[in-house]
Amino acid sequence: MKVLSSYKNGRLTLFFKGELDHHSAKKVMNTIDQLIDEYLPRDCVMELSGLKFMDSSGIAVILRVYKRMNEMGGRAWAENPPRQPMRVIDASGIDRIVKISTTMKE
Repeated sequence: MKVLSSYKNGRLTLFFKGELDHHSAKKVMNTIDQLIDEYLPRDCVMELSGLKFMDSSGIAVILRVYKRMNEMGGRAWAENPPRQPMRVIDASGIDRIVKISTTMKE
């Protein structure tokens, strides 16, 4: 699992690549925490189109990013989850808390 990032005009975009599961979630969150601490963004976009698999640990990562940004007075949302991660998101009901944008076509 890799997390790549881009920062521009107060917006940190996190590109998730690979499988986000209980084996990778702690490392991913440490990486994201470092990026948020470094850039102090107003907005944080989690770009999920590169995810091949996500389990409930991915939900915890999304919620933690959302909570961190909210505590800082910023915003966070997720974009373009592929089919399998979207099923996990739907089952969790997280979309009632965190905005999930599905603008990309598979």
